[in-house]
Amino acid sequence: MNYVPAATALGPDFVSLLQDTAPARSIAAERLHRKQRLAATFRLFARYGFDQGLAGHVTARDPEHQDSFWVNPLGLHFGQIRVSDLIRVDHTGDVVEGDRPVNRAAFAIHSAIHAARPDVVAAAHTHSTYGKAWSTLGRKLDPLTQDSCKFYNDHALFDDFSGVVLEQSEGTRIAAALGPHKAVILRNHGILTVGDTVEAAAWWFISMDNAAHTQLLAEAAGTPIPIDPQTAALTASQVSRPRSGLLSFQPLWELVTAQEPDLLE
Repeated sequence: MNYVPAATALGPDFVSLLQDTAPARSIAAERLHRKQRLAATFRLFARYGFDQGLAGHVTARDPEHQDSFWVNPLGLHFGQIRVSDLIRVDHTGDVVEGDRPVNRAAFAIHSAIHAARPDVVAAAHTHSTYGKAWSTLGRKLDPLTQDSCKFYNDHALFDDFSGVVLEQSEGTRIAAALGPHKAVILRNHGILTVGDTVEAAAWWFISMDNAAHTQLLAEAAGTPIPIDPQTAALTASQVSRPRSGLLSFQPLWELVTAQEPDLLE
């Protein structure tokens, strides 16, 4: 029997997600929802230390103009991003909403992923420390813990580093390596995650960087014992259900919007 906490103990948004009672949103409301979660993601990523100079980008497909996406502008720190700072970029790389420039690497990578995966609403990529460190090994993650089983048989390896991703053809090859999975390790570069919501893509990224950190620590300490394939597959089915990324992000959303409400401006 699944335990559902009393509504009085949780925020109304989280309760509606648990009970799947959230009403359908108009296009305008859905656009605002995605942009708000995107701005919150950048604030959270700054807290996790996923910000490094000009590197890093998270995108959210526009619900109306689906061949375009919202993204952080070039040169604005993650910890300062507000909803009004986000820019919309079309499939040719032109900024069609907003007055700031777009990161060329963001367009090259994300445009290819959004084109190849119509099921993907959001994609996240930054140069997080542990994601970068793990990527240098040229290996996929092992199922060492319950949490890392989120990615068991559901992440890929792009084993072909050739410098900064500036060409669309490179983005196309990354999208092909990602395939149907929720994440891909970019060798000598970092990690990238996708989701059917902004919340899911963000949570998978936070989780994958944590899984990389955990495995690096475990291997530095000794020889970790992986979870056997049958148990890893079972655990993956338990911790990576379709809405688990969305639900896991919600407490972070409630925390960051309470502490930094200006992100909603």
